[in-house]
Amino acid sequence: MLDSAVTWLPSYTDVSELKDGVRVSEISREEVAHLAKLSRLALSDEELEQFASQIDKIVDSVSAVGKVDAEGVEPMSHPHSVDAPMREDKVIRLLNAEQALDQAPAREDDRFVVPQILGGE
Repeated sequence: MLDSAVTWLPSYTDVSELKDGVRVSEISREEVAHLAKLSRLALSDEELEQFASQIDKIVDSVSAVGKVDAEGVEPMSHPHSVDAPMREDKVIRLLNAEQALDQAPAREDDRFVVPQILGGE
């Protein structure tokens, strides 16, 4: 069984290295270099080694999550139910037209005058 947690690996990764759906080999320095090149990142040799080790640990952790028995568990977007508190809409008139237009740099009748941005008159 191919664990979906490891399917992000480059296509040249040998899936025969999986045992019971768990990866048994480490992420190679060459794989990290390939990912860095695709991401247009310049990494030193030291960084390649460091990231290979870190990515390997991350893949192992994600792989462990993939082993959890989720039979009968409904998919969800949040761990808790999300209920938006609702209230009744209330119309509150704060400004009348004169008050709203009082500080406008330009106005015509009961409207703001703005620069024309589209063709026409």
